[in-house]
Amino acid sequence: MSLTYEERRETILTELDKTGKVQVISLAQMYKVSTETIRRDLDRLEKEGKLRKVYGGAVRVRSETVEPSFLTRSGMNLKEKQTIGKIAASLIKDGETVMLDNGTTTLEIMRNLKGRSQVTVLTSSVPILNCAMEGFQGKIIFAGGEIHRDYQAATGMITHQLFQQFKVNKAFISAGGISITDGITDFHLEEALLSRKMMERAEESILVADHSKFGVTTFAEIAPLTHISMIITDQNCSRDWKEQIASLDIEMITGEED
Repeated sequence: MSLTYEERRETILTELDKTGKVQVISLAQMYKVSTETIRRDLDRLEKEGKLRKVYGGAVRVRSETVEPSFLTRSGMNLKEKQTIGKIAASLIKDGETVMLDNGTTTLEIMRNLKGRSQVTVLTSSVPILNCAMEGFQGKIIFAGGEIHRDYQAATGMITHQLFQQFKVNKAFISAGGISITDGITDFHLEEALLSRKMMERAEESILVADHSKFGVTTFAEIAPLTHISMIITDQNCSRDWKEQIASLDIEMITGEED
């Protein structure tokens, strides 16, 4: 018995998540249907905004090329980010030094560290610095440099040189997108390079990202997924993604909202 459209649809989208591209002939052979049936499937998925047809098949839809402002992102999936931030903060032990990259999810980590007097935080993020100045009892080190107004963070050679001087226990990395084939990506090259530098200077790198980032590829690569040891996400992360991450031997924590 051949699969229904809905069954083929889910498999096609899963394959796109894994490889970024599907071929009409391969799908027709897999499902034992005609190439015209597969083309109609791809037409429907393109109209749904799930993929983009190309010669001989289809590719994954790229994320928006322009990232929303920091203020706008702060309100997106806020409950999920708050849960992730609370879990991430609980993994930081007294006496540890950690790096937080510039993101709205890492900002929630900082909010959950305010009472921790035995923790040192390094960051280039102005919002995280401002949050720390409002009651954080530990030590805050700001990796300064040229402040980029759009990113609300320090960028450039000076910032890279400052991070190079430290070795920390944990780096908490946020992302614009997470893909099996394309790895962890960000909208901006400079921020991606700074996140990569933080990972280089940390004993352990932990990715913090809500479910909306999975299956998405943005402009600049931060690192392959295999370069991190743990992902902290929310309960809405799909079972398929949980299985794919487990197959890479990466620990995943999915928290439930309060």
